[in-house]
Amino acid sequence: MDTLGDAEIVVIGGGGVGCGVVHSLCQAGKTDVLLLEKNDALASETTSQAAGLVGQVRASIDRVKLAMWSVKTFSKMEAEPETKPGWRQVGSLRVALTDERVVEFEQLKITADRAGLETAFISNDEARGKWPMFDFSPAKSVLWCPSDGYLQPNDLAMAYAHRARKKGARLTTGVTVEGIRTEHGRVTGVDTSQGVIACDTVINAAGTHAWHVAKMAGLDLPIFPVRHEYFVSVDADGMQPELPVMRVPDASLYLRAEINGLLLGGWEPESLSLMPGDFQIGQTPPRVEEDWDVMGWFIEQIAPLYGKAADLGVRTIFKGWPTFVPDGKFIIGESRKLNGFVMAGGCNAHGVSGSAGIGRHVVESMFEPSPSDYVRSLSPDRFLDTEWDAAESQAKAKRIYETYYGLGQ
Repeated sequence: MDTLGDAEIVVIGGGGVGCGVVHSLCQAGKTDVLLLEKNDALASETTSQAAGLVGQVRASIDRVKLAMWSVKTFSKMEAEPETKPGWRQVGSLRVALTDERVVEFEQLKITADRAGLETAFISNDEARGKWPMFDFSPAKSVLWCPSDGYLQPNDLAMAYAHRARKKGARLTTGVTVEGIRTEHGRVTGVDTSQGVIACDTVINAAGTHAWHVAKMAGLDLPIFPVRHEYFVSVDADGMQPELPVMRVPDASLYLRAEINGLLLGGWEPESLSLMPGDFQIGQTPPRVEEDWDVMGWFIEQIAPLYGKAADLGVRTIFKGWPTFVPDGKFIIGESRKLNGFVMAGGCNAHGVSGSAGIGRHVVESMFEPSPSDYVRSLSPDRFLDTEWDAAESQAKAKRIYETYYGLGQ
């Protein structure tokens, strides 16, 4: 006898994206939803290692609007008396150290204006007022976004799950997906470690395992785990949770306060990546070993703005395997190759911060008769309609990571 019961929609993956997708489905009135997570707790793999930064300044209007929708959702959830996502709308500073970056910031400001996102250039003295322990004399430009902030990724997943369960969705843990059932070119069910589930739709939000789930459905997608690390220091003078988030793209760094310490991370120029076939669907991806050379590089990069960084002890290093795609775009929507199989993956390190917007786009791709050009551009069929080479695609995905803050990205 099957123990889980059937469902109209099965969502595979209980991280920030999977929980966000279930929440969005419920908001759209789709409540016969069952989420499956292989680990014993939600948000316990890649999501648990996320830094939680939420930035809305992006290079395209569509990406700005996606981020704005996420911020709107987080703010609404934080204002409610129920389970909260730990959202702190502290604003963000984006610091330019080169003339080329100043030009980029000016274009980002134009894009933000067109999308309706409030931003402003502020003086170095104003920036110092927001981060008093930093030296902004090397800065050539500082772009301020007052509605940015950060949240606690685990709290966000729990907030999504709480609201979805209230609507009637079921979210289960400790269940491994073993196969996707199909008949006549469409999904009919899911084989799991606890039996067979009949369903009309499967949504693949499996994160690091999204490639495996797609392969079960006969679809081969270029989704590559790339190592990412950041550290949290011991307590430091002046660090407190209300400080704005800061990004220093010329140094490939981001930072914020974490309680009374400094959270510092970035995009290393020589990344490490896995082939998704290097591990199996039921396994945790290989452990990421702490790379102290990379931590030292982060500290060297921030030294011109914060000389005391070198004196800070490291309390904890966080690390994980977010997935990247060769063109740097999400993979969202149903494939023409298999009716009822919907992707919500390849998040390029935007899974947590973009989760509400991603969920909205998944709903749009499934139920809107005419999805936007942007949402259609995210279809998995862009990779399924053409041949791609695994080694070449992995190199491109790594390049997306390494040039995350690259000019022109």
